[in-house]
Amino acid sequence: MNKTITLLVIIAFTFTGFSQEGEDQEKSVIQEYTPSKLLNKGQWDIKWFNNLYTQTESTFSEGREARQTFFTSTIDVFTGVSEESKFNVGLILEFRSNVIDDRYPLEVFKFDGERGTARSGFTSFAPAVKFNPVKGVSNFTIQTAFHIPLIDQETEDGVFLDQKGFIFQNRFFYDYTFPSGDWQLFTELNTEYNFGKKAVQDANFDTIEGSFANNSLLLTPGVFLSYFPSSKFTVLGLVQHQQRLDTGNDFAQDFTAIGAGAKYQLTKTLNIETLYTNFIRGNNTGLGETFNIGLRALF
Repeated sequence: MNKTITLLVIIAFTFTGFSQEGEDQEKSVIQEYTPSKLLNKGQWDIKWFNNLYTQTESTFSEGREARQTFFTSTIDVFTGVSEESKFNVGLILEFRSNVIDDRYPLEVFKFDGERGTARSGFTSFAPAVKFNPVKGVSNFTIQTAFHIPLIDQETEDGVFLDQKGFIFQNRFFYDYTFPSGDWQLFTELNTEYNFGKKAVQDANFDTIEGSFANNSLLLTPGVFLSYFPSSKFTVLGLVQHQQRLDTGNDFAQDFTAIGAGAKYQLTKTLNIETLYTNFIRGNNTGLGETFNIGLRALF
């Protein structure tokens, strides 16, 4: 945790000193098209985001555990369908690859399906809509999606792949750009209601139907603060909390994470982002870290 806080301080002081003299003042995609921004009719927004979570600690035991690594690759495709830029439609597709039993983290990219230590595959898809609920407040939007599972078993041969249940998700986005234009505050509240059959396990503790998360409500608020040394580059810090409420599945869970990242506008169409987070506390959860990289094309 101390290393992460030191890193955030160094990043903040380093980039605050950058000069903006001679920079193009026209807003770039990373400045203007935050998640709060809706697309114009006919515009397309395609995002490929990759998350690698790895842990050797959890709240379930003390000391070092055998390493577990979970890789999630998500493709979001949205397009504008409203003349007044008030409504977008899209599709979200998720692919996962997980390895356990102290395997090296990058072995998630082997996709070998080794029995008892690895699983991978497409796990869910979700039709989605995004809209602006308040006239005159264009920087407040809601994204609603319905996630449909594609897997047969949540846990097989001791390896968890993904939740096997339906998810009704609503994400509330709001951003504020400070008058100087150098700083931007972005906030998000993600809500997910998980439903389906209750988890049923066999003698080997494999989940033969249902999910541990079904009949629970997940709340995830997050705050992101970005600084723009130039219109094409930003660094950011974040604080995020996740709370799973037991609404009938006898399992509650929570964790808090902090992190830092950067985005760069490669071309007028394409930008790249990186992000690191560390789970600093929690209950009924792993205490790991994530490494993230994403590409976004907007045209």
